[in-house]
Amino acid sequence: MNIQEIATLGALKKVGYRYRSIKDELRENLITRLHAGESVFHGIYGYEETVVPEVERAILSRHNILFLGLRGQAKTMMARQLVQLLDEYIPVITGSPLNDDPQYPVSRYARELIAEMGDETSISWIHRSERFAEKLATPDVSVADLIGDIDPIKAANMKLSFADEQVIHYGLIPRSNRFIFVINELPDLQARLQVALFNILQEGDVQIRGFNLRIPLDVQFIFTANPEDYTNRGSIVTPLKDRIGSQILTHYPKSIEYSKQITQDQARLTIHQQEIAIPEILRNLVEQIAIEARKSEYVDAKSGVSTRLTISAYESLVSAAELRMLKNGHSYSYARIADLYAAVPAINGKVELVYEGEQEGPAIVAQNLITLAIRNTFTQLFSDPGKLKKKKESSEYAAITEWFGAGNAVDLMDDENDKEHADTLHGIDGLEALVRRHHPAARGAEQLALMEFVLHGLAAHSLLSRNKLTRGIGFNDLFSSLLRAEEEND
Repeated sequence: MNIQEIATLGALKKVGYRYRSIKDELRENLITRLHAGESVFHGIYGYEETVVPEVERAILSRHNILFLGLRGQAKTMMARQLVQLLDEYIPVITGSPLNDDPQYPVSRYARELIAEMGDETSISWIHRSERFAEKLATPDVSVADLIGDIDPIKAANMKLSFADEQVIHYGLIPRSNRFIFVINELPDLQARLQVALFNILQEGDVQIRGFNLRIPLDVQFIFTANPEDYTNRGSIVTPLKDRIGSQILTHYPKSIEYSKQITQDQARLTIHQQEIAIPEILRNLVEQIAIEARKSEYVDAKSGVSTRLTISAYESLVSAAELRMLKNGHSYSYARIADLYAAVPAINGKVELVYEGEQEGPAIVAQNLITLAIRNTFTQLFSDPGKLKKKKESSEYAAITEWFGAGNAVDLMDDENDKEHADTLHGIDGLEALVRRHHPAARGAEQLALMEFVLHGLAAHSLLSRNKLTRGIGFNDLFSSLLRAEEEND
């Protein structure tokens, strides 16, 4: 018989069920997982040696937890995944407003029902997926929302006085008894509401209005906060921080490999989009854009640059390739370097600019971030043009620059089909040979992406001129471009 088929308190006693607090439940189930060599979190990368061990220690210590970190650092995602450490099912007194354990009832309703029905008291079962409650701290949150208040309508319907405990309407936290309860953006919670949490965290009980009432709640609290909230919008009052067992600092991925894993896991692509070839160089460039944004003088570093930037940018990149494929009526296509610029709208809303950035404009800053990503990645895959010039060595890019210097120009249009795009790149002297020399294993879409990347990289290092066209990008000789610009000015 499945345990959730047990329907009465008496039957529950017969199977030897024992009550344990949610913190003990998390602790014991974590120990079981660790003995089995199983991971606590899934889809969380780069935290294996930093954040995850701290979370495990906090659970073993039966602490409430504060995740402190910039936006987009998987704070809420980790909190939600802790549900997997709960028992699959737990018993509750049927109809109880506080999810009372049959062996440890805390509400008046449950105590009176057990006193009346005894072993025939009806019980129900709650799956662990239902034992998670979450509240975003906003200015309109009240003590009544979180803790509870007198309900005059209930008092009138039940014909009870306001002094009767039964007229209480319990708030989110009491109704989350034996749950994981998450408060996101804790500093946004008004100071008086933070004070209302003192007793719950320290003594584990709740007091409502003027009632001489103490309810020993059993809640695993998880709080999230952005460090900048301490100065921008509010702060966590010191006594509340003192009552939170563990404060865990999160961080952004420390390598592009971790970033790519996060992006690939979180990007929402259709089955058709998954068939589009995305060269590795483009996956790297998407992550490099976020790295450049976190270093940029135009971007507010204190606000942070969320991993949602790379996820949205990657989705836009794939969609740009898909749009071209649909317009050309083809069943296959690959993403191109120029498709990165289709991600500008996705980047715009993901970075908070300082004053100088606002003066430049979001679109210009986004385009500059893409250029910086190309420039800095270029020297990792090919020889640094600047160093070759300083050493007075003959440039391996000479064949390419001389071809453009002879008056040749290239326009890579957004809508041109794959064959036209490939023919254009193969027609540039020295370009394919350069890529083969540095990346002999590259074939097909990977090779074409690297060939196009060389053009963008040389333009970023001021060896070629790159011009934004109405529906594409043009490349030509830098010197000729400067002369033409001077003639137009004259």
